[in-house]
Amino acid sequence: MTTTTRTGGTLTVRGLGKTYGSGAAAVPAIADLSFDVAAGEFVCIVGPSGVGKSTLLKCLSGLLSPTRGEARLDGAAIEGRPPKGLSFVFQDYTRSLFPWYTLQKNVALPLRNKGLPRAECVERARRALDAVGLGGKADAYPWQLSGGMQQRVAIARGLAYEPELLLMDEPFASVDAQTRAELEDLTLSVHRDFGVTVLLVTHDIDEAIYLADRIVVLGGPPCVLQEVIEVDLPRPRDQLGTKADPRFADLRARVFSLISGT
Repeated sequence: MTTTTRTGGTLTVRGLGKTYGSGAAAVPAIADLSFDVAAGEFVCIVGPSGVGKSTLLKCLSGLLSPTRGEARLDGAAIEGRPPKGLSFVFQDYTRSLFPWYTLQKNVALPLRNKGLPRAECVERARRALDAVGLGGKADAYPWQLSGGMQQRVAIARGLAYEPELLLMDEPFASVDAQTRAELEDLTLSVHRDFGVTVLLVTHDIDEAIYLADRIVVLGGPPCVLQEVIEVDLPRPRDQLGTKADPRFADLRARVFSLISGT
């Protein structure tokens, strides 16, 4: 597959904050965040558990409304329902796939919102399943697959929508270590081949370093920006060679220090 170059997918976040409740019962989840993600970039978000990473991703997708500030995708404000140029891959694939639909129907489901002809929906779904290595299983059902394969279906559904920006909320947290490594490499190939901008939340420091062009390190609660770290490791990357690079260890120590406060 040839690499796709895109000009869209720029995310701009300015002064974004989120508070639950009001008055004495108000609980600030996100204090004040500003950062950018360039078109075609792969950015990972890391931070301590409970810091507000998933809340941030929901605000960036339009699933939650921020209390203040804004997020923009290619200059257009993200508000209300998620914009057409955005796809979201959730952590819990068991809740995002319909067990009574075939893989093809699961992947094609969001395309109905675009009003595409049925034949095009089917073709896009099959191309996306091919891209994640499941082209021969289009007529299977999610319950017939392993957890890793089900998450591949969730990624395929995001790709079939042909987004400019792909949001991923700890998408590999529920699978074993070997499957996680395979899904990381799959996501890198998707990023390279489709040219989509990726913003991925993870608890795993090594995963963030392995995948990202830059890492947004969060602190709190409430959620604040600590630092944005450039990942100056060469691409393409591989599980053994990249993680054996001395620079990988340096980056791990830096991110860990920020998260742990040491």
